[in-house]
Amino acid sequence: MTNTRDMLRKAQREGYAVPAFNIHNLETLHVIIEAANELRSPVIIAASPGTVKYAGLDYVHGIVDVAARTNDIPIALHLDHHVSLEAIQPALDLGVKSVMIDGSKLSFEENVALTKEVVDQAHTFDATVEAELGKVMDSGAVTNVKDAYTDPALAAKFVEATGVDSLAVAIGTGHGVYEEAPKLDLDRLAAIQQNVDVPLVLHGASGISSEEVRKCIERGVAKVNISTELKIPFTKGLRAYLIDNPDASDLRKYMVPAKAGMKKAVVEKIKTCMSDGKA
Repeated sequence: MTNTRDMLRKAQREGYAVPAFNIHNLETLHVIIEAANELRSPVIIAASPGTVKYAGLDYVHGIVDVAARTNDIPIALHLDHHVSLEAIQPALDLGVKSVMIDGSKLSFEENVALTKEVVDQAHTFDATVEAELGKVMDSGAVTNVKDAYTDPALAAKFVEATGVDSLAVAIGTGHGVYEEAPKLDLDRLAAIQQNVDVPLVLHGASGISSEEVRKCIERGVAKVNISTELKIPFTKGLRAYLIDNPDASDLRKYMVPAKAGMKKAVVEKIKTCMSDGKA
């Protein structure tokens, strides 16, 4: 496995983004790696605190490590949305090379202090660090929370003070299913791009049109996070098969349509990010 430093810098230089797909089990990893291989795309495998709790950090690291060693595309395992060094340290010890410290619920000063602590520690392990400035909220709550958006001037101060490797920004996207189409503040994103030189990260990309995602890439986004838009087709495929086959008990069979539905979404997102052929 690799860290995301060169991966994201290359994307930033060449005008595409690396998709970061959240996994939950072996089947979801299989789908992502299969699609990335076919399209020759670099890929980031993201593990949220919920996934780490559900599957176990050792298991998540183990299956992604096998994928990285047996495929010839760039693959990084990324610890997503962890909120303390104590939560991140076991992953660094295990060999995870890309982590996110999410201090977005803290004051600016507290976020800087926490992020710098994690950066200083992670860099001794040759691991890269993503942080969040502003608040990427649940998708149903983003429309009227302008004070949660990333301040371009503070972004410059934050990056300089912390030495962070990439920055997740809040410009109107949100986690989960959108109740109405989000209005992205692209002018704000362009201003952030002018103020910092690190790759920018778009969270809450499920439900954002390809056109809007690509406008964000034009304005410095080099990593795009996708989770919800993978879970929905996986669940639909699984549910439909089990409804049609109520006596089914062989998961090797009923996982097939679930994986097929999810793969279509992965392929679409890789092409949206324009990372196909970049491995």
